[in-house]
Order: sequence, then structure tokens, then C-alpha cells
Amino acid sequence: MRYFVTGEQHRKVLLNTLVLMFLGYIALLCLSNALMYFNHMDLSPNSVITYYRGSEEQFIPARSYQGMLEVSHFHLFSMGMLVLTLTHLMLMTEFSTLLKIILSTLTYFSAIADEAAGWLVRFVDPSFAYFKIAAFLLLELSLTSLLAVVIFALIRAQLRMRSSAE
Repeated sequence: MRYFVTGEQHRKVLLNTLVLMFLGYIALLCLSNALMYFNHMDLSPNSVITYYRGSEEQFIPARSYQGMLEVSHFHLFSMGMLVLTLTHLMLMTEFSTLLKIILSTLTYFSAIADEAAGWLVRFVDPSFAYFKIAAFLLLELSLTSLLAVVIFALIRAQLRMRSSAE
């Protein structure tokens, strides 16, 4: 991250390329997250309720406490690291402080909300399915926005390097 602070992103083509490749990898992660979501449910509250609470008519078991705990344990760590990394990269760009605060807050909130929403649907009330859908959509949107902001900043830095070299 030091290279953003010292302005090295304007001089280091290889480092910029590596960060862009990392961001491409994260874009694939966002895509696979959406594909996994839509493999299990859709944007209708009934599908979310069925996924978490099960359905006797369709012979779908409810999600177990143990299974949800294992998923949450992994997600809380991995999403925390992902969001920390992406927001840290975004903080080093030349975008406004207000944009950085809003995007960081939305991303952290949506990541926590997305994880909590499944628990709320399963163990509190099925009407939290609306919250789950909104949290999922906000998470995907905020992660995509973070990616776009950082990619734009890196591409702009590379264009500046090329124009100053000429």
C-alpha cells in the first residue's frame, strides 16, 4: 500500500499490473458469489425463505445451526480481509474523501448485513428475506463499485505515466 502513498503507482508499471490482476481475480470472486447465490435462490423472498428454513413440500431441509456457523466462521474472516484490502486500496486513490467514506461504510455494512441476514431469516423471522435480498444486492454493488474506483485510478495513473514518458 506504500506505493500509493509515495506516488509510486505513477512510476511502477509492474506493480500496477499486479494490482490490476488482483482486482480481476476479485471480480471473478464477485461473479462466483452471484452465481452461488442464484444457484440456491433468486430475488424472491419465498426462495430465500425456502433456502434457509426449508420446505416439507419440496423435501428441502432447513439450514442447520452447525452448517450456518461454519459458513459464517469462514465468511466473517474472508470477507473482512477482502473488504479491508479493497477499501485500503480505494483510500489511496485521488477520489474525494466523501466518496471514500460512503463506499467504505456501505461495503462494511453490506458485508455484515449479508452474513447476518441468513441467520435472521432462519432463526428470527422469515420476513427478513427482504433484508437478505437487499443486503446481497448492496454487497455486490458496493464491491463492484470499489473495484471500479480502484481500477479507474490505476488506469489513470498508467495513462499519466505514458504521457509523461513521451
